[in-house]
Amino acid sequence: METATLAHHAAPRSQSRLAEALARGRDWLDARGRLAWIAAMVLGFIAFWPAGLALLTYMIWSNRMFGCSKHSTRSPRHVASPTGNSAFDAYREQTLKRLEDEHAEFMGFLERLREAKDKAEFDQFMESRRPKQDA
Repeated sequence: METATLAHHAAPRSQSRLAEALARGRDWLDARGRLAWIAAMVLGFIAFWPAGLALLTYMIWSNRMFGCSKHSTRSPRHVASPTGNSAFDAYREQTLKRLEDEHAEFMGFLERLREAKDKAEFDQFMESRRPKQDA
């Protein structure tokens, strides 16, 4: 009986992992645009024609084939519906806003860090190219 129960609980976990992997793949392709979807479909047809056919069907069904703007990556990925608990909804909104702000600050920090590294490497390069003066 325990083996049947374990097998019953393992199937949903593996299905959720597959669903998560497919969602990550979908988001990755969405970030790269319609040409990435078409390239994936062509590769699917070349490698295994049912996979290409499945991608084509999904692209038509989800309007990705025709460049529908509702799949734009500029909009937030997840919009949470209200739970009915106004205190929790307010807390969730504040927390998500704070996380978005922290993310933007962190991305700015990384950009400044890259710029500083590039400047340091360029300065080092220019220093190595200066003519040496004899003392």
